[in-house]
Amino acid sequence: MPEPLPASKRSDADEGRAARYAALETAAPTLDESALRRQTRRSVLTGGAASLVALLGWRWLQTGPDDNNIPVTLRRGHEFNEALWRRLSGRTAPTFDRSRSSMLRVNGRHGIGDEIDLVAWELTVLGPDGSEWGRHVLADITALPKVELTVEHKCVEGWSHVVTWGGARFSDFAALYADRLGSESTDYVALVTPDRGYYVGLDMASMLNPQSLLAYELEGEPLTQDHGAPLRLATPNKYGIKCIKRIGTIQFTNDRPTDYWYERGYDWYAQL
Repeated sequence: MPEPLPASKRSDADEGRAARYAALETAAPTLDESALRRQTRRSVLTGGAASLVALLGWRWLQTGPDDNNIPVTLRRGHEFNEALWRRLSGRTAPTFDRSRSSMLRVNGRHGIGDEIDLVAWELTVLGPDGSEWGRHVLADITALPKVELTVEHKCVEGWSHVVTWGGARFSDFAALYADRLGSESTDYVALVTPDRGYYVGLDMASMLNPQSLLAYELEGEPLTQDHGAPLRLATPNKYGIKCIKRIGTIQFTNDRPTDYWYERGYDWYAQL
């Protein structure tokens, strides 16, 4: 190690630096070996205790009662999140310039594992008691005012993509049943694929949001079967798990519908 410079050869900068180091040493002196050992032991004991508490807490959660495949405590956390977002319902998600959108990746084939005859497809509408209110072909949906919406599609897996949907607002579709809905005062909507392999439930306020579409186009082209042809739900206010593909049945109901991923431990509301 080089010898310290004699005081006569130190610059003002060297003197200033030495003074700062001396002040730092006074404020936070270097630990001697015994003090360092004590501090290390204390850190190990504290970390071990924290790990033990976390392990016992996790074991307690796993051995306690569950609610739709997750510990009831975690389910209550989901419900708190739902209550919070209900207070903020009615908001709209950011929109983007059309030039920023591109084709969405194919993700998830629950309920659409097999191809169907798109010409023979029909949409069935049910009331709260399960009675049939109506049937529709795609031409009935495309006859409604068309909306193009460039928004961010978000997945619970952690990725997102700016995409352009084309379709009819669900609120315009629901208006076809305004008389019946006015008398029934329904609070929820259930949507199911034709094979009943996938199903989602949404609150009516979310469905009537102007950004909730019955989409039949993606990037200006008709939906492919992998993307949910002939008709799917598209909304930027819910995670993709709610954006059911290939809708076969829509039911207006007073009871909160079950939901494919809710039954597997996810948040029923799934609001962004």
